[in-house]
Amino acid sequence: MAPVVASFSSRGPSKAAVILKPDVIAPGVDIVASWPTNTPTSDAPGDNRTFEFNIASGTSISCPHVSGAAADIKSFHPTWSPAAIRSALMTTANNQMSFGNNRDTEFGYGAGQINPVNARNPGLIYDANVDDYIRFLCSYGYSTTTLQQLTRDHITCSNATHTSTRDLNYPSFTLKAPSPKQHFNGSFRRIVTNVGLPLSTYRAIVTAPEGLQISVNPDVLSFTSLGEKKTFVLSVEGAMEEAFRSASLTWDCGDFKVRSPIVVYDVRAEKEQVYPSLNEQGQSSSPNSHVPVKVIVLCAIFSFILISIVIYII
Repeated sequence: MAPVVASFSSRGPSKAAVILKPDVIAPGVDIVASWPTNTPTSDAPGDNRTFEFNIASGTSISCPHVSGAAADIKSFHPTWSPAAIRSALMTTANNQMSFGNNRDTEFGYGAGQINPVNARNPGLIYDANVDDYIRFLCSYGYSTTTLQQLTRDHITCSNATHTSTRDLNYPSFTLKAPSPKQHFNGSFRRIVTNVGLPLSTYRAIVTAPEGLQISVNPDVLSFTSLGEKKTFVLSVEGAMEEAFRSASLTWDCGDFKVRSPIVVYDVRAEKEQVYPSLNEQGQSSSPNSHVPVKVIVLCAIFSFILISIVIYII
């Protein structure tokens, strides 16, 4: 049952353990699109056919869908940063994914399938600016030389206020447990900006499996104006029986539901592809038992943000 992440699409976890990748999924298998007439339609030897349209698959095919959705959001919100646009796409994504067909869960589909219409008006956004990324890179261990190559500026990590890598204002929460079955805990500090209704109250709704204790403080956010910011801390603790556990946080005001995935994993997830246990119906699906209709977007939005750091500094 669609959507299904294509078998050839890369999976998580990310090398940056505190950031969930992919962010979202978008259409990318057997997509009909315009094609340059001076380029053959296939790589087969002797194939000299030319057409104005072709059928193609890959991340390079799904990326234009997300880029178009991002441009659409920008047309409604010209002042929004790339991080705000990414937040809107992630927190409004459709997450009704079929577990039987997507056994690697968030490591395969991130926050879910993009919903461009809902992303125009997400209610709350997790925004970030250049300084936030510089603090993240410093906390992640970047050297001054590497940092200056990226920013093309004379900034050093000694000039930046150090924070935990988990505090990058990202619209998802990812925690790597120290070792299998060992108790773990971690916290994430986040700031949300009200872009929905001036007078609104959001309540935290946490969905978590048995064995994960997740708390949000405060668990109610009340806004009195657009652009107002509120800070909260999400804390996770428990012990890992499986290599991967997933949960979610949704800020709900009645008019808007702002959802973020929560992922906890351990070293076993890095050694091999992780497939959680069968669902309660015992259903299973091999990669070839259904026609894949989606492919992940690994880097389009994040690359856009990294490029914007250079643009902003210049």
